[in-house]
Amino acid sequence: MRKLLNKCRVFLQGFLLINIIWYLAFVIMRTTVIPNPVTIYQNFGTVFTNQIFIHILFSLKRIAAGLALSLAAGVPVGILMAYSESANKILYPLIYFSYPIPKTALLPIAMMLWGMRDGSKVAIIFLIIVFQVIVSARDSVHNIDPSVYLVTVSAGASRAQIIRHITLPAILPELLTSIRVSLGTAVSILFFVEGYGTKYGMGYYILDAWSRIDYIDMYIGIVVISIVGFTLFAAVDLLSGLLCRWNTPR
Repeated sequence: MRKLLNKCRVFLQGFLLINIIWYLAFVIMRTTVIPNPVTIYQNFGTVFTNQIFIHILFSLKRIAAGLALSLAAGVPVGILMAYSESANKILYPLIYFSYPIPKTALLPIAMMLWGMRDGSKVAIIFLIIVFQVIVSARDSVHNIDPSVYLVTVSAGASRAQIIRHITLPAILPELLTSIRVSLGTAVSILFFVEGYGTKYGMGYYILDAWSRIDYIDMYIGIVVISIVGFTLFAAVDLLSGLLCRWNTPR
């Protein structure tokens, strides 16, 4: 409960500071491109008439699909690279070269392969998250104390039992930290990937308002997508605290 209250306090402090900076930018620059934040919040009730919750659900569905695929592919590959020197020699150069490539640059290829609907959007989110999952899983396995394996092997544990009872719990804290960072990146690129071939999604909502020069709706969308991103970040953080109690500092 105390941790939850601390996170709420951090959120309120950050929210207040961002809005102070926003208001100062409005006062200093005096342009319609940066409206008064008070005006935005006064019009916030329009989210209930603009079907924004449907846009949020579509975006969350794409993020969830990309995350699930990333975990399903990334965790086994990362563990394989950690346990197998030959697999690491083959896969590490590929990951090292591919990881820095801007994944949004691959959107045209993804759209040609999987169409302009959800397939291409999920593919880009998958590419953004999966490399961090692979690297995090591999490095976490390398950090496990070898003596732990000696105890379990001497007890007669099989390779599957070692992975289930030793490897997966040991890599979980770093894996969840990696997911927190990845989700922030995934939310931030929604504006780009949801601008094509769809009529729903937070990215589409913001882009549509921008194209109509409706700065009020555009900023409302930005505020909402920021809250969604923070909520996902905080949810994974709370999940980490629940599942990794042994790794939580007292």
